[in-house]
Amino acid sequence: MIKRLSITARKCPWQWSALASHVRRMLGLALLAAGFLSGHAAVAGCLDGKRLAGVNLSGPEFAAEKLPGTVFKDYGYPDPDDMRYFQSAGMNTFRLPFLWERIQPQLFGPLDEAEVQRIEQTVATARSLGACIILDVHNFGEYRGKPLDSPAVPRKAFFDLWSRLLARFKAPENTAFGLMNEPSKLPIAAWAGVAQETLDILRKNGSRHLILVAGGSWSGAHAWFAKEQGVSNADAFSQFHDPANNYLIEVHQYADADFSGTQKSCIDPGRLNAVMNAITTWAKATKQRLFLGEFGVAPTPPCLQALSAIVGGMQDRAAWGGWTYWTSSKWLGDYPFNLGPDSNGDKPQMAILKTGL
Repeated sequence: MIKRLSITARKCPWQWSALASHVRRMLGLALLAAGFLSGHAAVAGCLDGKRLAGVNLSGPEFAAEKLPGTVFKDYGYPDPDDMRYFQSAGMNTFRLPFLWERIQPQLFGPLDEAEVQRIEQTVATARSLGACIILDVHNFGEYRGKPLDSPAVPRKAFFDLWSRLLARFKAPENTAFGLMNEPSKLPIAAWAGVAQETLDILRKNGSRHLILVAGGSWSGAHAWFAKEQGVSNADAFSQFHDPANNYLIEVHQYADADFSGTQKSCIDPGRLNAVMNAITTWAKATKQRLFLGEFGVAPTPPCLQALSAIVGGMQDRAAWGGWTYWTSSKWLGDYPFNLGPDSNGDKPQMAILKTGL
């Protein structure tokens, strides 16, 4: 799969000043603490057994070329109003992508307190809505340009990161762990080993969280059976296991011709039907369950048909634990996949997504 063009590399039109955003966030957090932001009880959104369905909330992963960057200028965090909008539409899950380098500026070093607090504020909003929020390390299997599971970035550094995150985000009821987004910088077999060992360490340290384990390379469902150095994702993850039996195998699937998620055009829905059927059959045969962590289309008639094929391909709930659409943010400008409402109201993609709730 060709790497999707990074939204973080685009000039994002930040609409709100840093001061206004900070004041709004502080007021929002105070109201959350008082219990006034939502009439919904904080239920166990990640552990209640319901289908997970929602949206990625872009922002914290922006401007990976600027580290650490300036918050609310180069990168930012979700607006609580956006989260309430999606929750009111029936969604119960948010995937929050963020950068390893921002949350932990030095390998084996302490977490950045300011960055942790920003994530905690977003988690608090999700909790107030009874939603599950997935903490997604959005690093493509590398740290500062060096691949994970290499001498520069040993797997023990990754274990250290997740051990520290576990210590700060202890409650599993509304927080899930997405180990690594699209770990394309290391071989599939190596990533499967790192992921298994990371999950085992988290469980030994007392984690009861739902854990999302991305397929190797670009995690593409369309390439699930393709061999890389003699090993496919179908091979590497057929025997993946969890002593707590509380995990999902995360896959991604875009609808453009090269499956990169970089184009406004989409392929014939029949090809996507075949992709979704094949990976569903694999999941049932291997007794694995899947999560579609990223998929998105432009709001054109052919692409909306493609979106219907993807959503329709997740009807088997024994095989599919849920999904999060890519993506939403107020600072994405005219990015065609943006799911946030505009002056015309709901985006056309929303009507199709609601059929998969």
